[in-house]
Amino acid sequence: MFDIRRGANGEVLISGRLDAAQVDRVREELKNQATSCEVNFEKLDYISSAGMGVLLGVQKRLSANGQGLILTNMNRHIRELFTIAGFNHVFTIK
Repeated sequence: MFDIRRGANGEVLISGRLDAAQVDRVREELKNQATSCEVNFEKLDYISSAGMGVLLGVQKRLSANGQGLILTNMNRHIRELFTIAGFNHVFTIK
């Protein structure tokens, strides 16, 4: 199961499993994002390469205007995936 929603402070809260079947929901939620925002991974259990790819696409669009995604509260496994992929040099990860 996957869920994406906005928190009270505007952060993006994602939970469950972000795989190819869910990337359209993420793309839709973030399509109008024009400024930097926090994406909270605290309740995310799994992310596929398709999920990572959709986040990378948003990051590229935002970085063209000096903005970006700030990824927070990753579990150890997901943080390792982002590091192996070199995404720790692309995103701000806290």
